[in-house]
Amino acid sequence: MASLETRRLGRTEMKPTALGLGGGHLGYPGQSDENAVNTIRGAIESGINFVDTSPFYGVSERRFGLALVGGWRDQVYLQTKVGSHPRYLRDFSKKATTWSLENSFKKLQTDYVDSVLIHGPRYDIEAPLDTCLEVLVDWKSKGRIGHIGIGVRQPEYHRRAIETGEIDIVLSYLDYTLLDQSLASATIPLALKNDVGILIGSPLGGSMLAGPQPKLQIADEAFVGKGAPLPPAAVGSHLDPVAVERAIEMWEWCRERDLNIRDFAMEFALCAPVRGNGIVLTGPSNPQEFEEAFSSATNNVSDSDWAEFNSKFGVRT
Repeated sequence: MASLETRRLGRTEMKPTALGLGGGHLGYPGQSDENAVNTIRGAIESGINFVDTSPFYGVSERRFGLALVGGWRDQVYLQTKVGSHPRYLRDFSKKATTWSLENSFKKLQTDYVDSVLIHGPRYDIEAPLDTCLEVLVDWKSKGRIGHIGIGVRQPEYHRRAIETGEIDIVLSYLDYTLLDQSLASATIPLALKNDVGILIGSPLGGSMLAGPQPKLQIADEAFVGKGAPLPPAAVGSHLDPVAVERAIEMWEWCRERDLNIRDFAMEFALCAPVRGNGIVLTGPSNPQEFEEAFSSATNNVSDSDWAEFNSKFGVRT
């Protein structure tokens, strides 16, 4: 079986594999616990040693807890998040943060988590960097969490978080793909300057670059608001008409040449200019999707195919 290189993650002592497992699609109620457990353990058996979840992802934390009992926990770096539990969504108070941490640890069946991220502040970054960060620093000082990070897309939020000096990891998503490389403009250079680890989420553009033909989905008004522009979390996703149109062009180009867009997308993300100081998170919903992502991560697109792709789309590794 092909293997993945290990990398640094900023000033942390963690040495994760270049590809990590995201749990965003492993918490759906319609799935079985067995499916999620098999996906997680299959990833670990393939050599993956970094796994990510969140209370926002349905029952994902509980399923990671099931998957990691019996010695599996010792084989991975485990990451979860605060600020996004449905009970206290975007509530970054001391009470909500403490409750969320205690609840996550219970679901994960662990007394230690390697990293915890402040998750998804939408309109304000100062409140999360006040009381919420204070709680995380306290838990870190007590040895209950190893490292602190932030998971959000806005580059100005990345900057403010890094400026505190307390943030060890930055997670962003949908902004270092074949469709959008904005993460490289400000956040990656700033993270490298401050030795902050970088996590690149959604390398397949929220499934648009996963292999099947991309399709535009209509955003739920409850999510974006009636007549409102797409929120930051949706830009560049299957809810974004501009991104979908671009993805369809790439998909059709690959189909005409009997190539798989997923191979290009995964290699591109893994070659992000992080200088060995960051990894990519893939978010499968079942073992087959993980195996497909892993295969793409360990295959190399030929130089001639890349040259032709770049000539057409102007995207470079």
